Amino acid sequence: MASFEIGSTTAKGGFANERIVCGKFNNWKEDREAQLWLKIMGYNLGKIDAVEAIHIPSRMKKEDVINLGLEEDFEDLMKFKKADAQIRITVRLAGIIKVENISLKKANSDADYNQVDKRWVDTYKEIWRFDEDVSFALKLFTGEINPNVHSHMFKNITLRDNRRVFIDELPEGLKNKVIAFFEKNKILVVSDILKGRGGFSANWMLITRYNKDDFTTTWILKDINTVMNFFGIGEVKISPKGSLYIGRITM
Repeated sequence: MASFEIGSTTAKGGFANERIVCGKFNNWKEDREAQLWLKIMGYNLGKIDAVEAIHIPSRMKKEDVINLGLEEDFEDLMKFKKADAQIRITVRLAGIIKVENISLKKANSDADYNQVDKRWVDTYKEIWRFDEDVSFALKLFTGEINPNVHSHMFKNITLRDNRRVFIDELPEGLKNKVIAFFEKNKILVVSDILKGRGGFSANWMLITRYNKDDFTTTWILKDINTVMNFFGIGEVKISPKGSLYIGRITM
């Protein structure tokens, strides 16, 4: 993910951790940050009866999903999962339970990116239904297919890395097919890698940065549509280092 200004909301202590964030929500009556987050989500604190925050681990058992009341296909649910925490808010008097799913990301001072999605090319092919040529090109790019096996395709150039092929090193036809696919499907791609689909898709993204020097955490909370609009803006084009920019996202 491209880096961007995280904002100016800074709190004492560290909470760049899914379980700690859930704990803050569960302690919302006393926790200042949790109260701010609920307000950003559009809730009137005086009308909230209860808040229950649940950590959603990267791997879950089918029975755990059933216990959360989700009846979707388990494999599809986990395939498109983007939420790290689920917040269940009971509105006073009406007794309505609102569910908010949050994707939590850490912005580290020693890295200018955050990995938001990583799968085998065949999994992406199953999700996005690109053709064999695009699949072959992406497997060369990721190193799933060693370029030495297809050395005849690159006899006129010296690859920068003998384990993989950068997008700008692909034969012109393959390179154009990859770019054309992501141009045509940019909205779908950005949505799937940031928001996801189904019961564990993200409604919100909370980005935190912990400062070890003064023991503070800087954070920003945005609704997922704002996040997708921000990172989706821009062309699909080859980056200076030979990867692919999909708006502000680097493949």
